[in-house]
Amino acid sequence: MKIGLPKEIKNHEYRVGMIPNHVKALTQRGHQVLVERGAGSGSGFTDDTYKEAGADLIDSAEEVWTRSEMIVKVKEPISSEYDLIQEGQLIYTYLHLAADPALTEVLLKKNVSGVAYETIETSDGRLPLLVPMSQVAGRMATQVGAQYLQRAYGGKGVLLGGVPGTRRGRVVIIGGGVVGTHAAQIAVGMGADVRILDINPQRLEELDFMFNGRVQTLYSDPYTIAEQAKQADLLIGAVLIAGAKAPTLINRQLISEMEAGTVVVDVAVDQGGCIETCHATTHDAPTYIIDDVVHYCVANMPGAVSRTSTLALNNTTRAHLLSLVDLGVEAACRRDPSLMLGLNTYRGRCTHQAVATSLGYEYSPLV
Repeated sequence: MKIGLPKEIKNHEYRVGMIPNHVKALTQRGHQVLVERGAGSGSGFTDDTYKEAGADLIDSAEEVWTRSEMIVKVKEPISSEYDLIQEGQLIYTYLHLAADPALTEVLLKKNVSGVAYETIETSDGRLPLLVPMSQVAGRMATQVGAQYLQRAYGGKGVLLGGVPGTRRGRVVIIGGGVVGTHAAQIAVGMGADVRILDINPQRLEELDFMFNGRVQTLYSDPYTIAEQAKQADLLIGAVLIAGAKAPTLINRQLISEMEAGTVVVDVAVDQGGCIETCHATTHDAPTYIIDDVVHYCVANMPGAVSRTSTLALNNTTRAHLLSLVDLGVEAACRRDPSLMLGLNTYRGRCTHQAVATSLGYEYSPLV
């Protein structure tokens, strides 16, 4: 198979879909890998390292897309890449289709086999290819929130850890999954007053045990969300429904009732966001202010720490990559139920139920 690795072109996206070690594994199996020059430079991997791994270096993204049967990326194709997508191509990347009807339409029209990292799911409900980036995004959410709480950025001027004689900053985290847990770890480490809201009582019990009482765990309902949001200095949206659009938990009215200078970080923004006033921003212009509340909604947060993120992501994508390449998409999915759940589009059909429901398509599974 011919596998293409184009350079990411989303704003300040420095990650790369394959590291040289994975390219070497593919070429040793007899596959051909086409790498766009400079694809790995943002993560510290030179063209020479890809060449030594057996890749063919290609001068343009267009040639990589045109000649490849399979494309490996980090982020979903953006509008300027739609014309590069080939009929019947296999694309292996984060897709987030529930929040992107335009891309979904393109993939269906071009009969693309779209395998989404974020919907590959194990039998116990884990999302192994989403976990490492959720870990990164969760930790970054607290870090960037602390930065934008500074008065110079429009925040309250509150130090999360406080100092003797002052109160600690209040961090409210909606969602106790991977993102929320890692956000809480950093917030606790910074000395903040941390509250985590979740709808799963068992998860709240686990978090209470994990943090040994250093965070306040609260059952998530509209009243509690509103009460805590109004008290927050930093509010982090960390909810996820695999493959589906994120539910709106903070509406515009509640934003208007929050204290001036509060910072909200919506990590769910690439799935449509859980805060009504949030829309995707970029690393160039990461924030905006509505009703005196600072909104940070960068959709590719882990791209800013590209070396760490690339290595962590590639650790989890490798096994499925080799399976897809060696067996082909149909055989690989039939052999692995987890990978089957990653198949979002196939031969013009929407093959993931949550995506189909979110966008109004008929659900047509691979059988």
